[in-house]
Amino acid sequence: QVQLVEAGGGLVQAGGSLRLSCAASGRTFSMSTMGWFRQAPGKEREIVAAIKWSGGATYYADSVKGRFTISRDNAKNTVYLQMNNLKPEDTAVYYCAATRANYFGGAYPRRDSEYDYWGQGTQVTVSS
Repeated sequence: QVQLVEAGGGLVQAGGSLRLSCAASGRTFSMSTMGWFRQAPGKEREIVAAIKWSGGATYYADSVKGRFTISRDNAKNTVYLQMNNLKPEDTAVYYCAATRANYFGGAYPRRDSEYDYWGQGTQVTVSS
């Protein structure tokens, strides 16, 4: 089992920044890729970004490219999501997730059904 705990959400004005963190514990050696998802009220959960634990290759949704950066600290078993130039449409509950499955080359797990472990979520609210 892997436990994921998110932190760093909050209220920010449009154009501002926030950094989310996701600390993993337990059988972390089994993780291959970690992702950040978000779910806005009335909408389906969608992937925001993903990072491969080995090598650090990254994936971003088009809606956040150039504004968000995903990174990892292997020593701390922690993944970060730096969010800059935030927009009101970024308002959502943000979830950290991890998968044990291996994805090679340019393939990334992009659906929530492809992830095995989930954090509890952290609210991000961007005011206009």
